[in-house]
Amino acid sequence: MTSTENVQNTRISVLLRQLHGSLLDIAALMNRPQRDEVLIKAAGIPLDRALFPLLVGVERFGPIGVVDLADRAGRDYTTVSRQVAKLEELGLLTRQPSAADRRVREAVISPKGKAMTDLVDQARERLGRAIFTSWDEHEFEELVRLMRKFADAFADLPADGDTA
Repeated sequence: MTSTENVQNTRISVLLRQLHGSLLDIAALMNRPQRDEVLIKAAGIPLDRALFPLLVGVERFGPIGVVDLADRAGRDYTTVSRQVAKLEELGLLTRQPSAADRRVREAVISPKGKAMTDLVDQARERLGRAIFTSWDEHEFEELVRLMRKFADAFADLPADGDTA
């Protein structure tokens, strides 16, 4: 290995560590209950904070089974199952048999739930605009492009981590 390659590898290692630190900071900030409370309040919706990420998850990823939703939310599926039942009671989602596996019941956003997530999207946009007020358009476009590229590449990584 040449000294130039060694310097490049060291630099990449440093940058990967910085990237990981940034992602941990972002995840920690996004997972704070206070952030959900702020968004719920800004959207003006009457929803329990514990149900909020599940409603958004069903709207974004539905139809979705409880196990998949629980996995995405980082919660136990039995807890999520009870919370999905509560969202159904509130008329914010419905459940239907999965087209792929009739044994699985999937959650689907209802019109009432969609109206609520639309309010959340509007509030998220207002808050996002405040975050990016000092960024120029090109910086913001590049962030969006690169984040999508990163998310897609990360999703394509084998589950066992084998990159060979």
